[in-house]
Amino acid sequence: MLWCAAAAQAQSPSNAQFLSFEQAQPVLRAMAGNFPTSLQGLSPLTPEKWADWVHKEDSGIRARLERGEEDTLTNLLRFGVTFTKEYRIDDEFLRKYGQSSLVNSFAENRANDLIRAMAASNPSEGIAHMRAFLEKKGFSFKTAADRAKIKSYLLANLARLRDEMVRYTSQIRESNRAQIFQDRGISLDTNLWPDFLLDQHLAAMVQKGLLRPGSVHRVAIVGPGLDFANKQMGNDFYPRQTLQPFAVLDSLFRQGLADPASIELDTLDISSEVSFHIARARKNAAAGRPYVVQLPWNTTARMSDEYRQSFNEYWQRLGEKIGKPVSPIPVPEAAAEDTQTRAVSIRPDIVLRITPWDTDIVFQHLALEAQNGFDLIIATNVFIYFDEFEQSLARLNMGLMMKPGGSVLSNDKLPGLAGDGLVDSLQTLQIIARDPYRTDYMYTYERRK
Repeated sequence: MLWCAAAAQAQSPSNAQFLSFEQAQPVLRAMAGNFPTSLQGLSPLTPEKWADWVHKEDSGIRARLERGEEDTLTNLLRFGVTFTKEYRIDDEFLRKYGQSSLVNSFAENRANDLIRAMAASNPSEGIAHMRAFLEKKGFSFKTAADRAKIKSYLLANLARLRDEMVRYTSQIRESNRAQIFQDRGISLDTNLWPDFLLDQHLAAMVQKGLLRPGSVHRVAIVGPGLDFANKQMGNDFYPRQTLQPFAVLDSLFRQGLADPASIELDTLDISSEVSFHIARARKNAAAGRPYVVQLPWNTTARMSDEYRQSFNEYWQRLGEKIGKPVSPIPVPEAAAEDTQTRAVSIRPDIVLRITPWDTDIVFQHLALEAQNGFDLIIATNVFIYFDEFEQSLARLNMGLMMKPGGSVLSNDKLPGLAGDGLVDSLQTLQIIARDPYRTDYMYTYERRK
């Protein structure tokens, strides 16, 4: 019964409210004359027209999850190491796909091997998930002709991803960098790099007096992620997992910002799979079973010596406040040379501090009293999927859920047009590599008291 209740809660938006016409006024006034095309034709805009538009756009955002799954499948085809010994299709090879017989051969062999793995009687969890995705789309693995259709689909998506990469690379400018993926599918990717930056940013907030010891009681994570493959090097050897909720809790406890016995962490996501996964973890935790996370990272990634050392120190201690080290899943031979890994068994009491909610942060917010609002809302690699108008609505929704004095933390630069009560208060620069120069940023948007 506990699992059923948790799963129902996770998949129901009953506590999430759509942004009303009245609540949206700060954005509508600030961006008058610059509305999305789909909204421009509704003049004069009324509460009824606004509500209809919001529900339609919400459905459109959720539909982008399917394209995100296609991207996950395509990246598995490019990088996976558990089902093939073929060369990986890195960005350089991807650009040559369709023009190089060598790369075409890599892709053909990888597609054949992936289809064979998905058709096997006992595939891994990640491979099984991708098979279920294809079967839901109407594909079958029964006959040679069926498998040929899947291969055509895989290679067509590989060509699409190639064209998108070329287009995005040519179009990216400083003026549109924060919205560069607004037309792409929404993926459930997860990795450790943003969590490392969050850890450093939280320390900077403490140093600047923006956070005090014991001051964080309730946290929200928008789009926590759910993944079974690191996209950089194809580390597809572990089950589907979510990392950020646990990494954030570990950082908060280590820096003395939150009490493990009373902290509340809510995940806000449009994916029912993410919420179901967390609800299942809660069910297992209620029965006394821990949640084990695998922590692989690519040791050959381009980074400065300073960044590498700092990240390695973070990675070595990650999980020490929420669990204990356990033996990791062995790294497949194809990735062993450039992959380090470890694993952490997270205590059930920590897992039970996390509650999932079905929430579209662009158009929805949880109905919270001010005293029960969030001290922190964290969203990394989320807002880059939305345009400036949608980002401004998301700022409004986050402001509505925030305690006075609370903060939004994001590695995406958000527009400051809306009268949402959020003000820029801190920026952390992280130098990843120096030659060529590569950086990442984390931003704090504080709600005025």
